[in-house]
Formats: sequence, C-alpha cells, structure tokens
Amino acid sequence: MLSVWSEFGLCAALIAFAGRRLSYYGDVIADKTGLSGNWIGMILLASVTSLPELVTGISAVTLADAPELAVGNVLGSCMVNLSMLAVIDFLHRRESFYRRASRAHILSAGFGIVSLAFVGIGILLGSTTPRAAVGHISVQALVIFVLYGVAIRTVLVFEREQIREFAADVADRYPDLSLGRAVRGYLLAAVIVVCAGLWLPFIGTRLSDVMNWHGSFVGTLLMAAATTLPELAVTVSAIRIGALDMAIANLLGSNLFNVTILAVDDLFYLKGPIFAQITPVQAFSAFSGCLMTGLAVIGLSCRPGVRLLSAVGWISLCLIFVYVLNAWVLFHFGG
Repeated sequence: MLSVWSEFGLCAALIAFAGRRLSYYGDVIADKTGLSGNWIGMILLASVTSLPELVTGISAVTLADAPELAVGNVLGSCMVNLSMLAVIDFLHRRESFYRRASRAHILSAGFGIVSLAFVGIGILLGSTTPRAAVGHISVQALVIFVLYGVAIRTVLVFEREQIREFAADVADRYPDLSLGRAVRGYLLAAVIVVCAGLWLPFIGTRLSDVMNWHGSFVGTLLMAAATTLPELAVTVSAIRIGALDMAIANLLGSNLFNVTILAVDDLFYLKGPIFAQITPVQAFSAFSGCLMTGLAVIGLSCRPGVRLLSAVGWISLCLIFVYVLNAWVLFHFGG
C-alpha cells in the first residue's frame, strides 16, 4: 500500500512540475507571437494543461484496459477545474473575481454545459443503445468532435477583434528568452507529462485493487486530482501576475478540451463504443459538471459582490458543495 501511494505521489509531483514549465513556456511562445490573454488561456494553455488527461486516457483504454478510469478521470478533471474557480475567488482577496472577469467567458461556459450534458446523456444511453456506432466509435464521440470544432470556431470569431488589437500593442515581456529556446523547453516538459500520464492509469488500477475502491471513484477523484495539477499551477501563477481572465479562460477551455478527450479515448478503445462500457453513475458527474458550470455563468452574469467572512462568495461555496456531493455519491454508489 505504501509503495503504490508513493508512486502516485511521485507521478503527481512530476505532472505538477512539468505542467508549471509548460505554462511558463507556453506564455513565452504566446508573447513572442502576440496573442490575446483569453485566446492564450482557452486554446493554448487549455490544450497544454489538459495533456495529462489526454495521455492518461489513451493509456487507460489501450494499455490498462480501464475505460471506467479514463472516463472518470476526464469528468473528474472537469469538476476539479470548476472547483478551482473557488480557489481564484479566495486568492482574489480585494473583491469577488466575478466583478473583474470578462463576460466573454460566458460563451465558452455555455458550450461547456452543452458538452457535459451531451456526455451525461450519452452515458445513460450507452448501455441501452450500444449499436449506435460507426465501426467501433460511438455516434456520441463523433458529435463531440463536431461540437468542439464549432465551439472553438465560435470563440475565435468572437475574440478576433480583441486578438488584432492586442497584437498591435504587444510588448516583449521575455527579451532574454528566444522563441526557439521556449519551444525546446515546452517540448521537454511535454515529454515529462506524457511519461507520467502513461504511468498514472496503472497506478490508479492498483490503487483501486489495494484500497478496494470503485474504479469510478479512483478515476474521478484521485487520478483527476493528479492530472489537473497543471491547471492549478497555471491558475495560481496567472493570479499572481494579475492575469485573471487568462486563468479563467484556461479552466473553462480545459473543460471543453477534456470532453473532446472522451471522443479520442473512444477512438483508441477498439473493443467497441466506450460509452457502452461505463457505469451509469458516471452520468452524475457529468450533470454535476453542468450544474457547477451553470453556477459560474450566474456569477459571470450577475457579478455578486457579497463575500462570506471576507473570504469567498456564495457561488464558490456552492461549487465546493456540489464537488463534495459528487465525491460522496461516487464513493458509495460507484461501479
């Protein structure tokens, strides 16, 4: 037991370290190419910080034959990302961060709700309609690919004018670091993330056996916590340098990318549609993610200023409550 927990801790530490370097070099690359903060957060950093979920998911369905862990990891990562909004609220001590955040995030949050709801429906229907597939790929996965493309294109069109204005006034914040060196550092950090991500599902499977825990609980809570460490590193770093919108865009953009990872996992899972292999309780995580994203939309829309004990707002407390409730349900009823 001590050995497997030590391996889990080492794997999580590697992902956290490499994720921090990925965010740093990603910011350098974006600075050298002149992109907007929202675009960096949603597209560049979101895809980079979600690399552990991508690698872990592919490894889980191909090498470990554990589709339950793969799906649980993705949905759990989405919920951890949304819980980090409460972390942002706590770190933004002067006032509620919702009062400073751009309302442009509502667009990506809305697509996140649609994507997670579709996943939840797909999980519930997976066991009853296993033949709804093209070859071994489920129809749900194909729709997820299309939905992600539509979401990215819509957000990019919405951000196009802001990107153009930003690029005109951008200043080089890293004059001593070349673009080539940043790319090399980025690739090295990515290799570390890939290796740790390949290792993680095997540790998750062993943890499930040693602790006698459900696979859905291990995937959604433990593995998700480890693979979202890069998002946490990026979030804290962005808040410290005052890049609030970049931090929020990274979290919401990561959720869009994470849902698409489910479709990628389905592509690599050759035994049939992955949604047909998942226990229905995983749908609870998907719909909990919808609820948490809806709470974030409320905050971005009405911009509440009331803070309890001068620390966090009521929306942040609701986000934490939903996350804990989901963990309790998975622990007691997970398959």
